[in-house]
Amino acid sequence: MTSRERLIATLNHESPDRIPLDLGATSQTGINASSLYRLRKALGLPEHRIRVIEPGQLLGEVEPDLLELLGVDVVGLFNTTNYFGYKNDNWKKWQMDDGTPVWMGGGFACDTDETGKTYVYPQGDRTAEYSAMIPKGGSFFDSVPRAHFDWDLDEEDLKPLEDFKDDFSVVSDDEARYWEKKSIELYENTDYGIVGMLGGGALGDAAVIPGPAVKHPRGIRRVDDWLMAHSLYPDYIRAVFRYQTDIMLKNLEIYRQAVGERIQVVWISGTDFGNQIAGMMSLETFRDLYKPFYKEINDWVHKNTGWKTFYHTCGAVWDFLDDFADMGLDCLNPLQLSARGMDAVKIKERYGKAFTFWGGGVDTQRVLPFGTPEEVRRQVRERMDILGKDGGFVFNTIHNIVANVPAENLIAMYEEVTGRTLR
Repeated sequence: MTSRERLIATLNHESPDRIPLDLGATSQTGINASSLYRLRKALGLPEHRIRVIEPGQLLGEVEPDLLELLGVDVVGLFNTTNYFGYKNDNWKKWQMDDGTPVWMGGGFACDTDETGKTYVYPQGDRTAEYSAMIPKGGSFFDSVPRAHFDWDLDEEDLKPLEDFKDDFSVVSDDEARYWEKKSIELYENTDYGIVGMLGGGALGDAAVIPGPAVKHPRGIRRVDDWLMAHSLYPDYIRAVFRYQTDIMLKNLEIYRQAVGERIQVVWISGTDFGNQIAGMMSLETFRDLYKPFYKEINDWVHKNTGWKTFYHTCGAVWDFLDDFADMGLDCLNPLQLSARGMDAVKIKERYGKAFTFWGGGVDTQRVLPFGTPEEVRRQVRERMDILGKDGGFVFNTIHNIVANVPAENLIAMYEEVTGRTLR
């Protein structure tokens, strides 16, 4: 099987010749530039600066030589603009706090204070307030809320569309032409499966509610305030989601015209509905405020294309799985089996035909960064045996590979997945 055939079989819940492997196809299945740099070095690949393609999490670009060596099966069709609102072009040198040499897009603008904290500006505009911060020794940026909301306002006095008009927009003709050109390049010149990283459908995503790419965010922007507004100002939330969904549907049509059936999967949302021990909200709230809009998006995809929908949600989401299936979610990432109630055997038995599980292959909180290579291998084998039965499983870690992972553990993981000897 080619990599693309392997992915398609998996998405159709057929048994492939081996479990397909993803590294770097999405912003939730990637690798921190520091770990990527050390992995390349350990494998004897050329040492050079790593391109950071997702600056919020400092995710590195996984290049063709590493894709081929590891046996990766899936790549991403990324947008030209990143998490902080500037383009990934005109690369310039930067150095991470641990000394990792990287390339950042030319629009990356940051300042470091006397304590070692580094602040980044939205769209590279230093006239705006900084939108994210990384502490000294840190390996990813945290969003910084900048809007100040007046809780004394009545709901009828709120202006949700005005508040979020700079967060969502119909894509440009130039972006659509880029999608078309890049999708043709990936489809015709490689045999990888392709995930279209369209984005824009992550309703209420805690990573984007503060507006990391917005110069002057307004309205309800703190994550705790946003969650309280589900009960206090539900019509405000609905109005934002209606606006966001309408833009998403327009962009999906543009995307369909640009990439056609050259992609197999489209990334819709990265909103987390669970934390380590429970859901982030009640099922009643999810069904009222979120599910109708997600179903509308998924129905459009399934009616108009052959793509599968990709959703990322961390945490303890067992109670949400029936609703996820009902609303048309196809690929569920990352399957955080370290969260409460997320039992691999139970989930596979009950939902193995409903979802393609994309991730869950190894615990990135404990085993991968702190275990031995043999402990990594053991857990990888166990997860593959459970989740890979009868197809429907794309191997990836539980969320991105963070910065402190030993290269030996990464090599053990990839050798176990593909059966290759890497060194």
